[in-house]
Amino acid sequence: MTEWTETYRGTVPPWQCDVTEHFTVAYYFDRLEEAAGTLSEDLGLGDLSCRAGAIRRIDVRYARELRAGASFHVECAPLGVDAQGKGLRLGYRFVDSTSGETVTWFDERWDLSAAPLTPAQSGAIGGRLGIWNGPETEQRPETAATDGFIPTARGRIKPGDLDAAGNFSLSAMVLRFSNASGQFGAAIGMDAAFMQQQRRGFSTFEMTLRMSGALRPDAPYLIETGVGHLGNSSLRMIHRLTGARDGVEVARLGQFGVNLDLDARRPARWPEDIRARAAALVVPAA
Repeated sequence: MTEWTETYRGTVPPWQCDVTEHFTVAYYFDRLEEAAGTLSEDLGLGDLSCRAGAIRRIDVRYARELRAGASFHVECAPLGVDAQGKGLRLGYRFVDSTSGETVTWFDERWDLSAAPLTPAQSGAIGGRLGIWNGPETEQRPETAATDGFIPTARGRIKPGDLDAAGNFSLSAMVLRFSNASGQFGAAIGMDAAFMQQQRRGFSTFEMTLRMSGALRPDAPYLIETGVGHLGNSSLRMIHRLTGARDGVEVARLGQFGVNLDLDARRPARWPEDIRARAAALVVPAA
């Protein structure tokens, strides 16, 4: 596989857009799940994308927004595989079907130490590697602690949140993180009234999702959020998803974005009162 392979093609429905007036990030992950299932099948990996509890990291870079009615397709390729089958890297790119421009990049890495690929699988994948021509992942500092995080989402896993294997799906998980970012915005003063009156929204340009566990149907969950970075117009939220019964971390999302002027479609400086509230929630780096 020297060329990337198309695994999904569709459009952006208006009901899957958010208050920032573009494609909601959770639905990128919904389409990723479809593309990943097809790629796994093509590579002979079976239900890899539905494994519960595997350590998995997905780095996302949103280069350009997709708005209601936009047509796009997803191309993907294996990018690397460990000789012992303990590590796997996959790449996905969302392409504007009209212009041919890549608008979003997904760089996914699996730690398969607990259940390595077979030598035959590793060998087959190794002979079909694509070339990554997307942005390099920037290493962001980790937080030293989560004591300063505030609760931003709470609920239970519903039947509609499950993937084909009966696990908490990527798209449902990211939708909860999106809801958490809305709660966090309200906590610092970027509430519905502010966004409507000032014509502002939070626009995400980078995400890093790390999964280390799983939640089953009807399990209660809790998301807590802190600030990893605060700039003049930018903000990086760190969301932590845990099982509400035992407090064990299931996933963590770094969400980097800007205060977006919805009319100019450009970043706008944070008002001083919002900036002050956000500064109080900055968590020291490790």
